[in-house]
Amino acid sequence: MPLAAAPLCLFLGRGLLPWIFATGVCWVAFVIAIALALDLSGGSVITYQMGGWAPPLGIEYRLDALSAVALLIVTGAAAAVSLYSRPSVLREIEPANHGLFYTLFLLCVTGLAGVVATGDAFNVFVFLEVASLSTYCLVALGGRKDRRALSAAYTYLVMGTIGATFFVIGVGLAYMVTGTLNMVDLAQRLPPIGDNRTVAAAFTFIAVGMGMKLAMFPLHLWLPNAYTFAPSAVSAFLAGTSTKVAVYVLIRFLFTVFGLEFDFEQFALIAVFLPLGIAAMFVASIVAIFQVDAKRMLAYSSVAQIGYMILGISLATKTGLTGAILHMGNHAIMKVALFMTMGAIMYRLGTTSIPHMAGLGRDMPWTMAAFVIGGLSLIGVPLTVGFISKWYLIQAALELGWWPIAMLIVMSSLLAVIYVWRIVEMAYLQPSPPNRQISRAPTIMLLPMWVLVLANIYFGIDASFPTTLANQAALLLLGGQP
Repeated sequence: MPLAAAPLCLFLGRGLLPWIFATGVCWVAFVIAIALALDLSGGSVITYQMGGWAPPLGIEYRLDALSAVALLIVTGAAAAVSLYSRPSVLREIEPANHGLFYTLFLLCVTGLAGVVATGDAFNVFVFLEVASLSTYCLVALGGRKDRRALSAAYTYLVMGTIGATFFVIGVGLAYMVTGTLNMVDLAQRLPPIGDNRTVAAAFTFIAVGMGMKLAMFPLHLWLPNAYTFAPSAVSAFLAGTSTKVAVYVLIRFLFTVFGLEFDFEQFALIAVFLPLGIAAMFVASIVAIFQVDAKRMLAYSSVAQIGYMILGISLATKTGLTGAILHMGNHAIMKVALFMTMGAIMYRLGTTSIPHMAGLGRDMPWTMAAFVIGGLSLIGVPLTVGFISKWYLIQAALELGWWPIAMLIVMSSLLAVIYVWRIVEMAYLQPSPPNRQISRAPTIMLLPMWVLVLANIYFGIDASFPTTLANQAALLLLGGQP
């Protein structure tokens, strides 16, 4: 649906029509994703053969519980951001490019959803490039407000292209030794090959390529500028989806294609992923504390939160994987909401500089209340979604007897208190400038923002559906092992 709808937006011009059309398409896609998730939560698998050609010759679409989580993230973020985007687009993007914005937005949704749905390794690369090329252009559209968006988009393009090249080389090497590109077929053909340098090289290229795409520390240098200088609606969408889909691809190849034994016994990945995840949790959080721009602060926070996902993956247990998968969805909910608050502040103030936010708690009460709740979730306070996934990660570390890791998770979470409190203090404890006259954000921006904020609380209290889905996904990835 997004693929078919994307070119139509270009012909609908610059008025309300492209926004209404794109928003309707995204919401219908989200409803379909919810229906699929309800069906897949029981452990079933849905497959579809493109053109009737059976795999491995044909391209197979394959959805399971892990795919359902990622598909909900992509379509849910697209639905919320598309509804929210109208005021932001009017203010931050050239009028002649409004139709182009919604075309690129739907193409980005197409690419990300395609990555999740496909069961073909090369098709993953194709959809990644559809999403990436759209994303580079979306970031560059922020050049109307800040010319630094163009250099950020260029840096993103260079880093993203390197990551994609690494990934496709890895896929090519895997194809060279197996003769297949279907991921299920690859999973069956790789184990009999055993200790093979080509397979090891394929694994390394894929892991590094996806590490760059998901902004794994220290391969994250493209992310802060891309999130900071992109249009507000683009920042919100990318923060919730692009890195999460790359994490999905990494998990899919680690556990489905190469398998647990190869990854964590033969290749000793725990010695690589675990320290990098912990380093991201601390280094990125410390850097976030010293940022002057709130969007840049949230961007470094995203690098830190990706560290938690990498940590959960490296533990390679059911509880650890459940925590990592949960954190994918939970971080998407909280970070899209937080970037939406920054978009509302940009709409009224024209800047997201923290010193300019003095007194915003009184001038924009609904927006700043949303930021506070999203910030509490980012920290991991109980009754928010951030607590649920971090609790699973702590449990996973304690199950293995690694209590220092559990302590590091708690300590790194406390760093989030510092950078969230900086904005809270400025908004609520500092007086407003005497000559500033602003009002609350437009209702169309507040509505999706508060839906996500309330979802932060609801799924922090009743997490039965997401935890069931994440548990089922972890079980399937581990082949039914505990």
